[in-house]
Amino acid sequence: MASNSAFRIAVFPGDGIGREIMPACLDVLGALSRRFPGVRLDYQPLEGGAAQYRDTGVDITDEAFTAAGEADAILFGAMGLPEVRLPDGTEVAPHLRMRSEFGLYAGLRPVRAFPNAVGPLADPRAAEIDLLILRESTEGLFASRGKGQMIGDSEARDFMVITRSVCERLFDTAFREARRRAERSGRKGSVTCVDKANVFVSMAFFRKIFLERAKLFPEVEARCHYVDATALDLVRRPWDFDVLVMENMFGDIISDLGGGIVGGMGMAPCAEIGDRHGLFQPAHGSAPDIAGQDRANPTAMLLSAAMMLDWLGARHGVSDCVEA
Repeated sequence: MASNSAFRIAVFPGDGIGREIMPACLDVLGALSRRFPGVRLDYQPLEGGAAQYRDTGVDITDEAFTAAGEADAILFGAMGLPEVRLPDGTEVAPHLRMRSEFGLYAGLRPVRAFPNAVGPLADPRAAEIDLLILRESTEGLFASRGKGQMIGDSEARDFMVITRSVCERLFDTAFREARRRAERSGRKGSVTCVDKANVFVSMAFFRKIFLERAKLFPEVEARCHYVDATALDLVRRPWDFDVLVMENMFGDIISDLGGGIVGGMGMAPCAEIGDRHGLFQPAHGSAPDIAGQDRANPTAMLLSAAMMLDWLGARHGVSDCVEA
């Protein structure tokens, strides 16, 4: 990176194994910092999550939330505990509020086969898996969170939101990522729109905007795939995919499948970015069943931190900070 670069990082260890993998991550970042003495990462430890809600009644203070918004980047461990619930029965998840209020519409979730990481697919081509799942992270079905409707004790209703303004930025991000990946690999890039446009008007609208934005990137191949067929083909032929872009709930599910085909969620990093902010966290949860047993895999945390460094580097006009 450029000399004399200083970045303030809001650090939330969170819950469960988040409190174990975060120290390991900061140790690795410290080692990297010693290799690049002109770059300074100033960490601001902050609290938030289900344990704090259980103990204080507040999942994140206004001061911590404001500090996160003012930081150059946000680094998360994991948040949420299955036994700690809000009054409406949902889990405590202050990072979902950050997605909405900080405009973190693009969730980038790389899926890559790593040497010596054994996955479940026997086909030798599984070693070639290198794809990117791009999950819209601010609307879709998640827009209904906290706004769903209970009709007596006999029915519950949620809703889906798809907007042109978010979709255009999401799809442009997907095509730019495909173009960047193509430049690195020397192969033609592709973006696959994953939807259910044959059933839902919202998904037909999603696909319509995708095909419109595709015309602005003629050098990248544009494809469309129904979500159920995508789930099948990610097991059957994942090496054929490059960038896949999808609605929030579909992305939540499909990205976990992606982690599964390369060895598990411990290998699944995530960057949630918007026009001004970036939040970086492993895609796995807090895993309370193994917390405190020295069994947590920090790989996804380390890869998420690498994505943070690359994002900071790109935003400040310098080369990639680390090759994940």
